[in-house]
Amino acid sequence: MKLKQLKLKNYRCYKNEVVVDLDDLVVLVGKNDAGKSSLFDALDVFFENRPAPDRDDLSVHADNSLVSISCVFENVPSPVVIDAQHSTDLAGEYLLNNDGDLEITKVYDCNLAKPKLKAVYAQAVHPSEPQYNDLISLNNSTLKQRARSLGVELNEVNQTVNAELRQAIWSHAEVLNPHYQPIELKGDGGKIWDQLKNSLPVFALFKSDRPSTDQDAEAQDPMKGAVKEAIQEQRTKLDEITQKVTLEVQEIANRTVEKIREMNPDLANQLTPRVSHKNWDTLFSVNLTGDEDIPINKRGSGTRRLVLLNFFRAKTERENESGDSGIIYAIEEPETSQHPHNQLLLVRALQELVERNECQVLISTHTPVLARRFSNESLRLVTTTGTCPLIRHGRDEDTIRAIVESLGVLPDHNIKAFWGVEGKNDIQFLRIISSMLNNVNETVPDLSQEENLGRLVFVPLGGSNIDLWVSRLEGFNRPEFYLMDRDYPPPQTPKYHQFAVQIESRTNCTQWTTTRKELENYIHPDVIRDRYPDYEGVGDPFEDVPMLLAQAIHESSESQQPWSEVKADLQKLGKKLSAAKRRLNNEIVADMTPPLLYQIDSENEIETWLQEIGTAVNQ
Repeated sequence: MKLKQLKLKNYRCYKNEVVVDLDDLVVLVGKNDAGKSSLFDALDVFFENRPAPDRDDLSVHADNSLVSISCVFENVPSPVVIDAQHSTDLAGEYLLNNDGDLEITKVYDCNLAKPKLKAVYAQAVHPSEPQYNDLISLNNSTLKQRARSLGVELNEVNQTVNAELRQAIWSHAEVLNPHYQPIELKGDGGKIWDQLKNSLPVFALFKSDRPSTDQDAEAQDPMKGAVKEAIQEQRTKLDEITQKVTLEVQEIANRTVEKIREMNPDLANQLTPRVSHKNWDTLFSVNLTGDEDIPINKRGSGTRRLVLLNFFRAKTERENESGDSGIIYAIEEPETSQHPHNQLLLVRALQELVERNECQVLISTHTPVLARRFSNESLRLVTTTGTCPLIRHGRDEDTIRAIVESLGVLPDHNIKAFWGVEGKNDIQFLRIISSMLNNVNETVPDLSQEENLGRLVFVPLGGSNIDLWVSRLEGFNRPEFYLMDRDYPPPQTPKYHQFAVQIESRTNCTQWTTTRKELENYIHPDVIRDRYPDYEGVGDPFEDVPMLLAQAIHESSESQQPWSEVKADLQKLGKKLSAAKRRLNNEIVADMTPPLLYQIDSENEIETWLQEIGTAVNQ
């Protein structure tokens, strides 16, 4: 499942319900004490890393003692196995919301000296007619009584299966009148929720002010997250072991009581066998020590955060091999105690992580240096209007202006040039090609080094956002370079021709349009074919390289599905194309050599662009 939304009410500064839309990558920006950390802490409570809010987490403006934390999940599992014999599906149980998503609300009573969970609800489009609106909470005998009282025919229903009884009763009704409402998950609803919890992503929170103690070491937390994720990947097998051991121990316990009954019935009547077990992740621990066995958590804050950074880098490399991660990383102020170079590496690692399915990254920052490295779609501005925090989405131009006013786009800097390209894949392509050419030609800059020195800033334009970025950078009095794909072969005009004309008319702006379809068309086909012999590209300037590579990868896999069927499934095709582009721009391009580049780029377009950038950043 993937976390789609967070909703809070009566939690700290969030008295009125606030809704936060979440994507694969979310960057919360805002001033100190705006409410960013509260969002992360609420998620930590929901995912049960903390048992409940603290008493003083209740909003000081609340008109009752109940804190509500809701999470909306998409891609819910179907069916849901309630126990070893029976399964059901959430749609059939009327436990999904209007969008077909699973929306779970946890309510905590903070009026107690030690707050605790009061109830769990599914916010769902559920039957509201009397006699049909409470079936999810009824046990087997009560369901059968309800069916008989309503005149439901049960001859063809397995009356030992509650899900079948509920379906028979609902099917019997003339009117169900379903509408959006909270359904308390108790009875079978509680069993369904217990199983769904096994499918939730692991949530790992890394706080900027984490205390440095042996019991709660910041450097340990990434490893704990890795343990939890490894446990999650083996959840099915471990659940089977748990169930088997529980049944066997329960049987021995029951026999023991029966033997006691033969000798002392009164004592036996006082005994109820119950088997409990600990969470699997509590059985494992990881220790990191430095020189002379000094624990990492006793080192400086910068070193501890560097451990966190390299955990993510290691995690990224592992993702390339193992696929989906099923984990949510929430990181407060990743820039804390880190050199700008390390900040850049962390950003890249996080961006690569989120490109894998089922992995989400949430970060918070109040520094413009970090915020500007992410796309508008990822940004969320947290502000306070009066006593009410407000979450604004970065897709809105007004939000971007507010971010600029709140944080400033750039602090004091030594930036020499901006380079706008269409997306992050293009940035990685240019970094790798520039490094390759720099080794044989000093007039070509190594773009990664220029970024690390703070002299070059890449701006991912995002296609139609080009005109917005052009206007946004105006006034910084720095050279601006823009590279756009041609996309369409001659005699058609390039896709972004109107933006190119606009850019060329401005002072300090240089615009380039590729003569080939896109940057992937500057990768020599022999390099691709060395890795994927089934690749059918021939180096034509306007062939669809990502599509051809996606087809070659698919056909070399063990999948029996014909490529024609994959192309017809737009969602599946989109994922395969995204993976192919990522592989082209992160891995395959690294196999290029100067002779191969000169062969396919006979006009030396790329080298010319890079040399002009080099002149600008060295002025």
